[in-house]
Amino acid sequence: MNSLQLDGAGLGLRREHMLPLMAGVPSPIDFFEISPENYLDLGGKRAQDFRWFTERYPVVAHGLSLSIGGPDPLDEDFLLRIKGFMAEHKIRLYTEHLSYCANQGHLYDLLPIPFTEEAVHYVAARIRRTQDILEQPIAIENASYYAASPISDMDELSFIRAVIEEADCWLHLDVNNIYVNSVNHGYDPEQFLLGLPGERIVYGHVAGHDLDGPDLIIDSHGHAVIDPVWRLLEIAYEQFGVFPTLLERDCNIPPLAELVSEVNQIVSIQNQSLIQTLRKSAYRSTSCTHPQSLKPIKPSCLHS
Repeated sequence: MNSLQLDGAGLGLRREHMLPLMAGVPSPIDFFEISPENYLDLGGKRAQDFRWFTERYPVVAHGLSLSIGGPDPLDEDFLLRIKGFMAEHKIRLYTEHLSYCANQGHLYDLLPIPFTEEAVHYVAARIRRTQDILEQPIAIENASYYAASPISDMDELSFIRAVIEEADCWLHLDVNNIYVNSVNHGYDPEQFLLGLPGERIVYGHVAGHDLDGPDLIIDSHGHAVIDPVWRLLEIAYEQFGVFPTLLERDCNIPPLAELVSEVNQIVSIQNQSLIQTLRKSAYRSTSCTHPQSLKPIKPSCLHS
């Protein structure tokens, strides 16, 4: 993770906010994320504005269209373009969704892969080929989905673990997607989270969603993050340690200040987790039996 120079809290970069950010990036923001499909062919002023960010901040490429689990042949020409784009802008990480979005043409949606052993081998081979072409590891994001395949013979957690192990790739942990799926498919989100391979997490996502009914959530990234998702993030840090985490917002985009407030919430949770970790470590290293006797740790001493 250190080799990626990725740390702290991030924000998805949107063109609406480029000029305000270039006038002064608020201190809670440590890195940005882009969908490379939106930036591959930029020219002129837009390309110059984008380069302003890549020259000053770590940027992650979070893909939308590779269709890593789809039936079409892997788009190796597209991956070569991604490789050149990442080299040009010194982008060190590429991530994709554990889903598919094409079948003889793009479907403009992220669709679930059947949770089967055959699919594990198929997807893992495609991830390994992607890593060979890019000449670096990639991270796979746990995806939201709304209908389970009738041919699945594994549960979602087992499928994710098997793909990551066989592909030998990283995990891009989307905490909101866990919550969304837990409501839509009726499972315990905390139990699911704790079953993931934490040692593979390279960074995380939080986002908001649409409540379409008492037991149906749409993963829209169109609203503020809700308390149960923030709590899942706290649990993730408690279980796996603090990892870089980014706020997604893809529609109903508010003024930058509102998004910065949510990014600052990530920072606050990260700092509180680090404080608790340091306190536990200090307590274990002393002979005192009362945690209250430990000196308080100033949050300002912690740079997330």
